[in-house]
Amino acid sequence: MPPITRLQQKDTHRLIPSRFPPVGVLDVVTLPEDLEFIFELEGWTNDRIMAELGIIRMLPADEWVVGRPHATAIMAAFCHPAPNGGRFNTPDLGAWYAAFDLETAFAESVHHRTKELEEIGVFETAVQMRQYLSDFDADFHDVRGDDQAFASLHDPDSWEAAQPFGADLRRQGSNGIAFRSVRHSGGQCLACYRPPLVLNIRPAAHFEYRWQGTPTAVISELAAN
Repeated sequence: MPPITRLQQKDTHRLIPSRFPPVGVLDVVTLPEDLEFIFELEGWTNDRIMAELGIIRMLPADEWVVGRPHATAIMAAFCHPAPNGGRFNTPDLGAWYAAFDLETAFAESVHHRTKELEEIGVFETAVQMRQYLSDFDADFHDVRGDDQAFASLHDPDSWEAAQPFGADLRRQGSNGIAFRSVRHSGGQCLACYRPPLVLNIRPAAHFEYRWQGTPTAVISELAAN
């Protein structure tokens, strides 16, 4: 078992594609039972909503974040996991991933977008990304040290060890895992398993990642509207 560290970390960075709406029903619904009623009603004609409701029910209702600014952004991280999951989460339930500094967030998010482009063999495109800042003040399992027992969790090419490790901690009630970035030397990241622990979330800048025929992306900040 990894040690537990109290993390009081302000201004963590998460970058997500801007195509996802920043505001949704979760921002205005005030009670979890109201949310479930709306999802059930909408789900009669919306397969995506039904799938989302199935995932959100994997979390205790008292951990659903509703009725606060950017609740939709928080819950989307849990209800819309990547098809292959993430380093410390399986495909059935997402987690809130964030980096402790912006350069690490760039390195992590650019890597994953580039892998997607490699799969289709196209490196002539641009993606706009929205930056979210958030704070944390909670206990997390910590695998950032040099203990060789945790080396396989930081394999840059495989999540084979990390995913079941994270799933086991999650079943035991872990708040999440602090880990080293494998894309940015010296960078640190966090995978949070509990939506209410994502505090003081607020949007910040917008960026564009542009690939011009090579796997190397050019990052530029977009002017505010």
